[in-house]
Amino acid sequence: MKRRSLCAVAALGAALLVGCADTQGIRSEARLRDATALGLAAAIEPSLAPAPDWWTALGDPALDALVARALEGNPSLRVAAARMARADAGVALARAADAPQVGAGLELNRQQFSENYIYPPPLGGSVQSLGGLKLSGSWALDFFGRNAGVLQAAIGQARAAEAEHDAARVLLVANVARAWIQWARLAGQRELAERSLAQRQEMLALVGARARAGLDNRIELHLNESNQADAHTQVLALAQQIEATRHALAALLGEPRLPAGVAAPSLGRLRRLAVPAELQADWLGRRADIAAARWRVEAARGQVQAARAEFYPNVNLAGVLGFESLGFGQLLRGGSFGWNVGPALRLPIFEGGRLRANLKGSVADEDAAIESYNAAVIDAMREVADQSLALRAVAAQQAQQAQALAGAERAWELARQRQRAGIATDLQVLAAETAVLAQRRQALELAAQGFLAQVGLAQALGGGWQPRPEAPLARVSAR
Repeated sequence: MKRRSLCAVAALGAALLVGCADTQGIRSEARLRDATALGLAAAIEPSLAPAPDWWTALGDPALDALVARALEGNPSLRVAAARMARADAGVALARAADAPQVGAGLELNRQQFSENYIYPPPLGGSVQSLGGLKLSGSWALDFFGRNAGVLQAAIGQARAAEAEHDAARVLLVANVARAWIQWARLAGQRELAERSLAQRQEMLALVGARARAGLDNRIELHLNESNQADAHTQVLALAQQIEATRHALAALLGEPRLPAGVAAPSLGRLRRLAVPAELQADWLGRRADIAAARWRVEAARGQVQAARAEFYPNVNLAGVLGFESLGFGQLLRGGSFGWNVGPALRLPIFEGGRLRANLKGSVADEDAAIESYNAAVIDAMREVADQSLALRAVAAQQAQQAQALAGAERAWELARQRQRAGIATDLQVLAAETAVLAQRRQALELAAQGFLAQVGLAQALGGGWQPRPEAPLARVSAR
């Protein structure tokens, strides 16, 4: 009879366990996209990737110094570092939950006992001293993987925060390089604008003299006055843009103003960066933002594992040993010693749908993390394609524009030769120079666009970031 009772209890427990662990129909529907699905070639040879200090290849020591200051003092980068430290603390907390917990306590109280409660006289109605000195411990036995899931989620969050810090570093360096190139572009444009203003002033003086001599009408004079004012406006506008760019660059450094002695850069002193001919599969593992998105998926999967474990029993071992006494003088005597130890089992039976709702939410978070990863990969490929296209387009435009500049310079030189021979006027020489200045402005713009596209491509290819050896999930994989 006793054996039958035990079997019945065991059967009832098994039925309750199976009934409570009803997770049917709750599963992730999203799938990670791997390199093959995205149409990327397998890595046969080491593909060309930016070096960790790729910006030094531009060949400007002043830029190198500014990047170093930005990496040291940028507030946004420090915020990302603080988030990374906070996530690391979360890993430590998750690990602690899987370890035995031990604590000690001392209680010394004076208590008035009720005359009408469970304590008879002489204890009832008296005031007594109560003492307790205890050592307690507990250990959550993770049979069903709840703590493991929480730890996996915490590690995923920590690795994602680390990758996001690295992504912020890549973005910061790229933005410093962009601001530097923009400053160089504006500085070159201002030089050309100042020459154009001087030229307009010369032309106005010549037209004014011709108008006074009756060789030109007032229309030409007023047109040249308008052209001079327009050239002056351009110089002022470029000066304002240069100051705004300097302010933006100082903000990237985390400083109110640029360090003293930082001179205006020149596009002519910058060197071109090497760029890859095609993309390979291993490139996707060299972007910190993609690695962060991948680790977010692992964190979400850990949360799903923890949510599934909630359907199963929670088993804890707990124990207490120590001294308890009525009266402080008896506390540390041998007769006051006591202990207890045993398992504690908590089994969910009816939760009103709370556990299923929690699991559904965790699975939805996993799907969202997977699709966010897929979106990050697709967006990254778009960025690389856009920057590669921009580089090719700028190169083609520069080839044509170089011919236009050469033609304008030949015409200018021919006009000066004719002037020296006395068969061309000063106005004709200045007009030919106007065409040269316009072509030089175009050449400067194209050069700046080319460097900006190279910086954009370096950033799109990961900005020199490499996944750490202890973080293999930064690689692209499907699961």
